[in-house]
Amino acid sequence: MSRIKEAFKNKKAFIAFITCGDPNLEVTKEIILEMVEKGVDLIELGIPFSDPTAEGPVIQEANYRALKGGVTTDKIFEFVKDLRNEISIPLVFMTYSNVIFSYGSKKFSEKCKEVGIDGIILPDLPYEEKDEFYEVFKNNNIDLISMIAPTSEDRIKKIAKEAEGFIYIVSSLGVTGTRKNIDTNLEPIIKSVRKNSKIPAAIGFGISNAKSAKKMASISDGIIIGSAIMKIIKEYGEESPKYVGEFVREIKQAIN
Repeated sequence: MSRIKEAFKNKKAFIAFITCGDPNLEVTKEIILEMVEKGVDLIELGIPFSDPTAEGPVIQEANYRALKGGVTTDKIFEFVKDLRNEISIPLVFMTYSNVIFSYGSKKFSEKCKEVGIDGIILPDLPYEEKDEFYEVFKNNNIDLISMIAPTSEDRIKKIAKEAEGFIYIVSSLGVTGTRKNIDTNLEPIIKSVRKNSKIPAAIGFGISNAKSAKKMASISDGIIIGSAIMKIIKEYGEESPKYVGEFVREIKQAIN
């Protein structure tokens, strides 16, 4: 069983996103270890990019701070390699197509395999253009994780049938960020996904507290939280690991 499948086995999965290098890679590692200890099942590692089009202000600012601090893709690969000595839960990169193009798709994929990355999410990669990356990642047993949004409509069936790892259900239109309420009726989307795929589906974009996490977990296989975590990191900086840990524990208890 792959590490990603294991993350969803017999439980609702808690997937946490973190921008690598905000405020620095040393603190990023401390936060990740704290999150794992408190029960996170899978971690999305954001590779900073100068134009993160799917991200709201919180993660955009985190990207800027990380890049300003000198974080590079190579430094993140070394970071993950070191991290793998201490944790075994699935790790997924979340980044943008240009990052891979500029690095070299084949080289990027091979490095992912070398350091222990299990999957990759590219928010700016349309389903119709995924073949550009599909084979190069498949050759290294790395799942190219699909995203389904409320606007996907008649494409949901196609996307779900070819999905790998897990399916990222985008809860609402717009960019990432915390929201007071998620009003989108996601149940028909989840129903369609389950009809066309055995791959687990996790909901992200906008989940910011235990109440919304519990609600979204009740209709899906897991939840994804990023901006709420990055807000804590922005507020507490180098002191943030324990505060992120408390937040993770609260969410984990709520969804299970």
